[in-house]
Amino acid sequence: MPIQILPTRLANQIAAGEVVERPASVVKELVENSLDSGATSIEIDIEKGGHKRILIRDNGSGIPHDELALALSRHATSKIAKLDDLEAICSLGFRGEALASISSVARLSLSSKPKEQTQAWQAHCEGRDMQVQLNPVAHPDGTSVDVVDLFFNTPARRKFLRTEKTEFTHIDEVVRRIALSRFDVSFSLKHNGKLLRKYPAVKAQGTELKRLGAICGKEFAEQSIELNSQYQQFELKGWLAQPEQAKTQGDFQYFYVNGRMMRDKLINHAVRQAFEGLIAADLYPAYVLYLTLEPNQVDVNVHPAKHEVRFHQARLVHDFIYRALTDSLNQYFQQGQQQQTPEVNVLPQAEPNHDYIQPLQRPISEPRVDEGLASYSGARTQSSGYSGTLVNKGVAEHLVNSSQVINQSSKNYQQLMTPTQPTNSAPSSTEQSNMMLGQWLQVTDKEILLKVEQTFYLLETSALHLSVMSRLYSDAMPVSQPLLMPVSITATADLLAQAKALYQPLLENSVEIGWTPNRIILRKVPAGLRQLRWIECLENILGCLEIETDKVRKHLLTCIVSSEEMSVLQIQELWQQFVGSSVNLKHDITQIGKPVHLDDWLNAYE
Repeated sequence: MPIQILPTRLANQIAAGEVVERPASVVKELVENSLDSGATSIEIDIEKGGHKRILIRDNGSGIPHDELALALSRHATSKIAKLDDLEAICSLGFRGEALASISSVARLSLSSKPKEQTQAWQAHCEGRDMQVQLNPVAHPDGTSVDVVDLFFNTPARRKFLRTEKTEFTHIDEVVRRIALSRFDVSFSLKHNGKLLRKYPAVKAQGTELKRLGAICGKEFAEQSIELNSQYQQFELKGWLAQPEQAKTQGDFQYFYVNGRMMRDKLINHAVRQAFEGLIAADLYPAYVLYLTLEPNQVDVNVHPAKHEVRFHQARLVHDFIYRALTDSLNQYFQQGQQQQTPEVNVLPQAEPNHDYIQPLQRPISEPRVDEGLASYSGARTQSSGYSGTLVNKGVAEHLVNSSQVINQSSKNYQQLMTPTQPTNSAPSSTEQSNMMLGQWLQVTDKEILLKVEQTFYLLETSALHLSVMSRLYSDAMPVSQPLLMPVSITATADLLAQAKALYQPLLENSVEIGWTPNRIILRKVPAGLRQLRWIECLENILGCLEIETDKVRKHLLTCIVSSEEMSVLQIQELWQQFVGSSVNLKHDITQIGKPVHLDDWLNAYE
């Protein structure tokens, strides 16, 4: 087949495949044109779910007689004229494809009369080349678009239409979404001659709840969380359903960018992240939200139906939405769920990234105690265990696994009792370090036996663990880091009161909690400690009776240590860090362990 130019109607029908999916798509495109024309009243009349007829009337500016024929041509628009206009679109429509595409797959008549024009005219196109004919008609100021027999000439598309009820449900939802975007415009929706929806224009500011209640329900309008946040050139306002009112389906989510309906993945992720831990994973938050930003900061020309956009500063937009919603939810819970009309919340200056995106390991040039912190906090990379750090080969030679403790106890006993250096010869510093690293033995799940100089000590692993952590975090905890999956526990009245009292002290220790009337949620923990068993120690952490930052930190570390079971490898790492940071090892050991006489201990142990 030779290369040839497609006939005009066929080209428009191909374009219609992207723009006109079903009757609801026609309603959306035509109503958006009405809004762009400045209409304050729009009437939508549907017959047989849009299969038979779709009639849209408005009182907008109208189309002059000289431009009426051109309006049905493809790529004819009054919205943009040059490339710069495409980069800062303020109107809902701009491509000039809707009317031409619809007229190629249906019988379309366009009637219009501008106020300054004495006569109204009607345009419709016929024939293979879609020649436009104009006729004078009687019509008030404004425009009417009458679409009859949708897909009459494309049977393959028509057979995919659903039942009359299903198609009208989609139209009803489109009208609801558009009505929520423009409170200053009145809308009416008829089906088969019966008036089903009427949304009067909201004249006074602050009375939007009337339409919100009519569309979203009285419960949502009365109990929703209102927010109004600003950051630089961004503004986010609207309403959130309380977390307890989360839905089983995601069909109650209305988000608008500069007045345009959106179903964008980045936006959905930011909203979902803000509700993490507050609602179950299989539930969906309900909201009506409006994001406003400079038109040149968003590209709407990325989806045929304009449902998705591309932000020039995507990460900044994501973080702004997340922060605004999180602040509103936290304020809602902290105020005891009392509904108040919020003032404009101007968010503080922040970089477009989270503070936990920082290296967890310290530079090698820092003191050894900080190297211990880097090793400790960077150790948790394996999903199945507490620590993933691999010790060097020299240290690994000293490791004793639990089976060897049982099967080779005699050999280990001899190793422990054998001096590493003759008594009349002083060991070198390297040999002394190796001796200190090697002279220990795990005797139970929670105890180790060690030898310092000529004295034996029995030491609980939890005490060793707490001592190391207390030294590492003596000044402050690491930066906070969100949990991959927030954890929560049931909240009693007393526990909830305690959580509210500890909110700020825990936050100063890099632990962030939230709450609902029935649950307490743990969202962020110190960096490097995310894989600890937080669900097992959260209630104990909230049992702290102190509110001073240092005392809360000490209680926090104690709870963390008590919830962990140590493996031999982890004990070895802790012992290395303990020895490396100790100035007087014997003195430090006596602070956390107790000296034992070996023979007496062995008799008791047997």
